[in-house]
Amino acid sequence: MRGVARRIGAALGLVTVLLLSACAGGGGDEGGERRITVWTADTLPDRVAATQAIIARFTQQTGVQVELVGVDEDQFNQLLTSSAAAGELPDVIGSIPLSSVRTLATNDLVNAEATAAVVDALGAGTFDQRALELTRDGDRQLAVPSEAWSQLLYYRRDLFAAAGLPAPTTYTDILNAARTLTPDGRVGFAGATAPGDAFTQQTFEHIALANGCELVNSAGEITIASPQCVAAFEFYRDLITNYSVPGTQDVDTVRAAYFSGQAAMAVWSTFLLDELAGLRNDAKPSCPECVADPAFLARNTGVVTALRGPDGTAPAQFGEVVNWAITSEATSDLAQQFVQFMMSDGYVDWLAFAPEGKFPARSGSTPGGTEFVDRWKTLPVGVDTEGPLTQFYPPEVLNVLATGPEAFTRWGITQGQGDLIGASLGELPVPAAVAAVTSGAVDAPGAAAQAEAALKSIQDSLR
Repeated sequence: MRGVARRIGAALGLVTVLLLSACAGGGGDEGGERRITVWTADTLPDRVAATQAIIARFTQQTGVQVELVGVDEDQFNQLLTSSAAAGELPDVIGSIPLSSVRTLATNDLVNAEATAAVVDALGAGTFDQRALELTRDGDRQLAVPSEAWSQLLYYRRDLFAAAGLPAPTTYTDILNAARTLTPDGRVGFAGATAPGDAFTQQTFEHIALANGCELVNSAGEITIASPQCVAAFEFYRDLITNYSVPGTQDVDTVRAAYFSGQAAMAVWSTFLLDELAGLRNDAKPSCPECVADPAFLARNTGVVTALRGPDGTAPAQFGEVVNWAITSEATSDLAQQFVQFMMSDGYVDWLAFAPEGKFPARSGSTPGGTEFVDRWKTLPVGVDTEGPLTQFYPPEVLNVLATGPEAFTRWGITQGQGDLIGASLGELPVPAAVAAVTSGAVDAPGAAAQAEAALKSIQDSLR
């Protein structure tokens, strides 16, 4: 396993870290007890509690004991490295994005046969076909797609209407709106700029895809320095430098800027919608109007899914498919049994603890069936307060929640170069370039060249 760890270290640019005691390895039959270990990236306390409740049902039905370990997204690569080195991988890993699936696959840490067996048992025809395509490498099924979420541009419909502005669907419209609305005691746009942050990569990829910018082509050539990408860096530099909140911005500060009424536009995922409606006490809207009317922002927010830049051939949108993976060290029969349960008997409860960001990748229990999607539409959202999103948002906003993976474009994975994408998220060269260009350290061509050099170095390490 040390050879595996070295390959992961080369791909991710990580140093060896101490294995945390919580990261118990894969399970099996110990003294007659059937046991597996499951990692989950859904680490918010309410989500962990909901997952534990589903697991309790699984154990009651099967007798299989499950040790659930929460792994924060920013610790995943390090824990994967140390666990692989110690031969203590979990049996199953849940709530992981496509890039993490590719990282596992690159380092021979997935059991593709067991995963394919789960898909076959559930019925490939019951899944969103695009989700299956994104989780395959040739004829190898690398993961079981569970759900999807979309990246969105949120904007203040009331402010746009008052200024006579169209919905911000293009680079030109976004810049014009940011310019128009910034002088009114607020900023026009809030977006991520933090280096070393996956949220920055997701935000910029959403923006860059709109302009036809691809990080790599199907031949494996790094293309982040193309004219389309340089123009995307320049567009984002203009937005952030002239019309945004000063200082480094991350997932929390971007949300805070929009919730306070300080920003007229922001990029965030569909997971924002319940918080925007005031249903979570630790992340409530705080705009002046929200004091008397907590739902003010929800009623006055519009959303745009796909964006288009001047060099883009069609509108494009970043979105994520979230997955279950069975590892190479798994007790495969127990792991398969667990994932099948989570995608069938436990599926609706799994979707229910965050339906605003969990559009089902499996629509029903039979080909053509829609019972999972139908149930999903009825699920209440919120944590401290619960309610249907129909209470707060008009149909045109809610329809975006049902955007499935068929609408997504993704760097690298779409071009069959998912290994590079998975490896690059260990070092995050694109967020570093975004931070450099938005802080004024480099110009747009310089940012693109910086990202290109770093990506080529990562690619060389994979070879």
